[in-house]
Amino acid sequence: MGARDKMRPLFRTLDGGLFSEQAGKADVGDSVSKMMAEGGIMMCWADPYFPDRVIPQRVLERSVEVIQQGISCHYTAPIGNAALKEAIAGKIRRDNHIELDPQRNLIINPGSDVGLYFAMTPFIEPGDEILVHDPSYPSNFLDPELLNGVAVKVPTYEEDQYRLRVEEYEKRLTPRTKMVLLSSPNNPNGRVYTREELTELSEFIIRNDLICVCDQAFEDTVFPGHEMVTMAALPGMWERTVTVCSCSKGMALSGYRMGYIFADDVIMDALYAAAVNIQGAANTMVQLALIPAYEDTSFIEGYVAEQEIRRRYAYEKFNSVPGVSMPLMESGFFGWVNVSRLGDSTEITNYLAQEAKVMVNDGKFYGDQGAGHLRIIYGVFADRQKSFEGIDRICAALSRRAAEIGIIS
Repeated sequence: MGARDKMRPLFRTLDGGLFSEQAGKADVGDSVSKMMAEGGIMMCWADPYFPDRVIPQRVLERSVEVIQQGISCHYTAPIGNAALKEAIAGKIRRDNHIELDPQRNLIINPGSDVGLYFAMTPFIEPGDEILVHDPSYPSNFLDPELLNGVAVKVPTYEEDQYRLRVEEYEKRLTPRTKMVLLSSPNNPNGRVYTREELTELSEFIIRNDLICVCDQAFEDTVFPGHEMVTMAALPGMWERTVTVCSCSKGMALSGYRMGYIFADDVIMDALYAAAVNIQGAANTMVQLALIPAYEDTSFIEGYVAEQEIRRRYAYEKFNSVPGVSMPLMESGFFGWVNVSRLGDSTEITNYLAQEAKVMVNDGKFYGDQGAGHLRIIYGVFADRQKSFEGIDRICAALSRRAAEIGIIS
């Protein structure tokens, strides 16, 4: 027997891209580096303005200052820097409309991916079922399985703009159901769930005595006209919700690898106790450098305004391609593009890599409802025209594909 045979059953089946090709999933193997070496355009990482410098000046200055002081080579406590937590609490007060004690209700994570896994860890026992809306962030399906739970997909449908249907949750409720895992706003379809939807879902959660883990990584990317509602702020949800946030998306600081969780102190007490064993401490320099960013978050407004221009360009261009459609995104810096009339989404992903030299995400990785779709990150590059070039290259290739198979409208 080899080493893989001795692994847990789930790990035996995981594919990291070392022994097989992974199409459309950009966080495994070396597909990104290969494409970049060939002069391709990366529109597959949810990393705003990649690969260009967009760091706010005050964050840059503070980063350099902390390194020069020498403090950056030392640990911070695994629960996070107290001054940073104070600054984040101010943002939570302003944006999430929650008043909390930063030293009792907040913990810093070395990235929200770690935070998302950590948030679920205290609750999931073998066989527990976690209801996850579909489509959703791929980790939302895998993380419960890594914890020996069972991810139960709850479909949402393109026909009604992926509205959360509580009746679909109710159909899948069993005595083993323990948690609802929510991506709000949604990654990959960009939906900003309405207060009505989230209130209805919260009532289902309370009625059935469930825990809610809410991934709000894209909360700062909501476009005007849509209300960002925080699940934990709804009546009866504070004591049963764990909220996971990030500096990566709205602040365009993905490489700083810092996220945070806020929750009721009963939940937080368990997270504090296990932090050193599961997540460790976030980077000391990063935590100190981000304090000014959280004290004044106004720079995010400029990023949202820029992505507003890009989403409208993408909306017009993709919807002009025969057989292709894309909604006007409600949040984020990516498009959720329906290419099902042109063929299988994996096939189309590979086609674009070859024909357009652009790497995008195959929608199949985002759940059963993702088949036939692509997630395309048009928020890349600081230079807007480079982003437009990537969109144009994709649309030209898709138009050729449509013509080849006889689709003209």
